[in-house]
Amino acid sequence: MEIAFCGTDNASAYDISGGFLRNVCFLDALNVVPHVFLLFITFPILFIGWGTQSSKVQIHHNTWLHFPGHNLRWILTFTLLFVHVCEIGEGIVSDTHLNSRHLHLFLPAIMGFVAATTSIVYYHNIETSNFPKLLLALFLYWVMAFVTKTIKLVRYCQEEVPLAQLRFCITVIMVVLYGLLMAVEINVIRVRRYVFFTNPQKVKPPEDLQDLGVRFLQPFVNLVSKATYWWMNTLIISAHKKPIDLKAIGKLPIAMRALTNYVSLKDAYEEQKKKVADQPNRIPSIWLAMYRAFGRPILLSSMFRYLADLLGFAGPLCISGIVDSFNNSNNATKPFIDSAQPYLTSHDFLKTAYVLAILLFLALILQRTFLQASYYVAIETGINLRGALLAMIYNKMLRLSTSNLSMGEMTLGQINNLVAIETNQLMWFLFLCPNLWAMPVQVEHQSKGLIFERQNNLFVC
Repeated sequence: MEIAFCGTDNASAYDISGGFLRNVCFLDALNVVPHVFLLFITFPILFIGWGTQSSKVQIHHNTWLHFPGHNLRWILTFTLLFVHVCEIGEGIVSDTHLNSRHLHLFLPAIMGFVAATTSIVYYHNIETSNFPKLLLALFLYWVMAFVTKTIKLVRYCQEEVPLAQLRFCITVIMVVLYGLLMAVEINVIRVRRYVFFTNPQKVKPPEDLQDLGVRFLQPFVNLVSKATYWWMNTLIISAHKKPIDLKAIGKLPIAMRALTNYVSLKDAYEEQKKKVADQPNRIPSIWLAMYRAFGRPILLSSMFRYLADLLGFAGPLCISGIVDSFNNSNNATKPFIDSAQPYLTSHDFLKTAYVLAILLFLALILQRTFLQASYYVAIETGINLRGALLAMIYNKMLRLSTSNLSMGEMTLGQINNLVAIETNQLMWFLFLCPNLWAMPVQVEHQSKGLIFERQNNLFVC
């Protein structure tokens, strides 16, 4: 099969008599320019290792600090990578229905995937070196990519491409993502003032990172390392060589210590006492105080659990589509696509077995990632709550006479045991909270799975 960027089966592919912007193939070539620009700018900096020595000299960890919008940037970048994968798949599937190889259908998407991957690697290195001036290259890249994609979107609107066409939907999503990433970069410039301002803001690394005894880096690493616990590789490798002791584990960060959580819970409880100070018949609610102090992590854990359970529906749906695709492959014929307008609908794209297999693989990875994140946040919050309650109760017990409190029937050790058991039960309650909220989704998921098995004669009594 002959290979050409715009194909060889369409005589008007290289026709620019109506203007460059009227030619869709030229617009696809124009979309490659921002990606090539980023690669040429960032590769020399990445290979030279700009700024890595400055962070390693001053701190003992491989992290420095997070720029504004750190987590949002990572989420948007991974969403952009997923959309690029969909664009690559759409281009390859569309190209299989044409008489010649059209590189413009998938080559710009491949370059965009490489550029997006390079952008997040570049950002991580700049962040660890704390040299934000180098982020100006990323800002220029987002602006160029946003402009080129917007031009392509306007061209599709002029051609009145329907919303059902997958390429039009992908272009709209990418314009939104590039615009959001550009807004994140503008926010970094606004907050850090590393360019266009006379007085740039100087930010010091967290106090925990300057403490040589702190080796728990979960709150300070990037989003990928948090999700995969990549930062623990050094500890795990050392554990294979020799037993781990307390010195190797190190100290906890300030935010995870019992004193910090005790102060947070006490402040929340004092607020409850002030609210009911004018109402003698009411007593302050310790549950509301616990919610004010530790409610946000529990809600985050529940959200992760909901996302993991919702992604569980992707398995039966993708497998059902793959089975139907193979059952209909012998009778179905490939639809003809005009080489002048090779647009593929979302329905036709999702009927491809290979596409569904990739989507199933990505859904399973995301499901396990969200599930693990839910467990981690719930367990960490439960431990912090237990430490805060123990400190709060012990502080109260030191002010009371234990003999008068128990009428001489219980010793101090027995009272301490009861306190430890009750706080331990509250800790386990927070551990299992996400399971309680996600139970309806799990029941629905299992019901759908049973229905799918019955319909495909796979149910075994």
